[in-house]
Amino acid sequence: MIRFILADLRRLWAGAVVVVLLVTLATALGVTVTLQERALRLGSARAADKFDLVIGAAGSETQLVLSSIFLQPAPLPLMSGEVLARLSKDPRVTWVAPVGFGDSFAGYPLVGTTRALIGSTVSGFAQGRMFEKEGEAVVGAAVKLPLGAEIKPMHGTAQTGGETHAGVVYHVTGKLPPTGTPWDRAILVPIQAVWHVHGLGRDHGHEEEEHHEGEAHVTQAAAATDEHGHTPLEAMRERAEDHQHEGEAAAAAGHDEHGDEDHDHHGAIDADAPIDESFAADAPGLPAVLVKPKTIADAYKLRQEYRNGNTLAVFPGEVLTSLYATLGDARMVLSAVAAGSQGLVAAALVLVTVTHIGQRRRQIGALRAFGAPRLSVFAIVWLELFLLVAAGIGLGFLAGLAAARLIADAFTARSGIILPVGFTGEDWRMALILLGAAAVLSAVPAILAYRQSPAAALRA
Repeated sequence: MIRFILADLRRLWAGAVVVVLLVTLATALGVTVTLQERALRLGSARAADKFDLVIGAAGSETQLVLSSIFLQPAPLPLMSGEVLARLSKDPRVTWVAPVGFGDSFAGYPLVGTTRALIGSTVSGFAQGRMFEKEGEAVVGAAVKLPLGAEIKPMHGTAQTGGETHAGVVYHVTGKLPPTGTPWDRAILVPIQAVWHVHGLGRDHGHEEEEHHEGEAHVTQAAAATDEHGHTPLEAMRERAEDHQHEGEAAAAAGHDEHGDEDHDHHGAIDADAPIDESFAADAPGLPAVLVKPKTIADAYKLRQEYRNGNTLAVFPGEVLTSLYATLGDARMVLSAVAAGSQGLVAAALVLVTVTHIGQRRRQIGALRAFGAPRLSVFAIVWLELFLLVAAGIGLGFLAGLAAARLIADAFTARSGIILPVGFTGEDWRMALILLGAAAVLSAVPAILAYRQSPAAALRA
């Protein structure tokens, strides 16, 4: 019987290939949707697993999590630096780390943060060491830069027309081990360097000292007079007025000699300056703060405390749950499309096989005339179609797995999130259900062949 089936398939190989391809494509669509949706949920949950609480300015919860944890570029509003100072002294907090972003280099996001965040979320270094100075940087495992490489940050990205910060250079001192998160593609620098690059967060104590020294010089010189009987303060005031009139005239003529300087509002860093991670209440504004509470109770208290009109505190898991609900709705739609395509394929197969059985009435009649029992005819027809559909289902699962992995690899290359694509017990149960449906489907033409009379078939 098997040899008869194989001979029949070789004779009708073109039709057999079409049947297998139809079933393969219909099955692969559903398998790809299922595997990819599950992998995205697992991968994103693992990426956010080490971050318990995120605090930022009032706004979108989803965008806050996507930008601060998944490093998706977006213009987040800034909250007061006082929040960071207060959290750093809160006894309910194990560690707190500001996150500053907006710059990039060679397509990699540049993130300003602290050594506390790096030391608490990874175990050791793959190469090198932690940054210790303002001009040093640590790179993720997926950043293709060697130790000692120079990094010249760009405001924004090249695609958005960003400009390189003139005179700002970081040097790579360490490379982190793989984490399977977007931080594998990040370049991490001290947060104070990010502030200084943008002209923020300078040493206020140093500025006050210079201010007091200036006041002393002015006081000492206030009693002196020039040859016109004017004090230095009066002379400075007169020169300032003259410059103001000159500036107004230049502006009226359409020439602003300081236009280029105003356009380039970037600051600079002191590459050899030590890192200071003690934050005062007058710290610059920042888009987000990552917080590690000591206990679960502390986490809920902090979340409640910082959910007010000015700040927003969220658990990343809660935000991801709402995103998963959206993904689940999309999966239902795509699964319905896949099921519809599978139904159409099944109907087409039934139509084709019923027509095929009608064309093979003489062959079936000859088998019965030579003594083949009805059950043997039923088994031949049923097994031939079932083998074709089963082969299509098997190839469909393999094709779906390959497609899901290709999509996952492309997603990982862009985002850094590793998506675990693979079969589970649920998928094997679905395969058994499909094989059961194939067995029932194959029985339809087999029953028609079973009921044919040999004499009627030979007269047809």
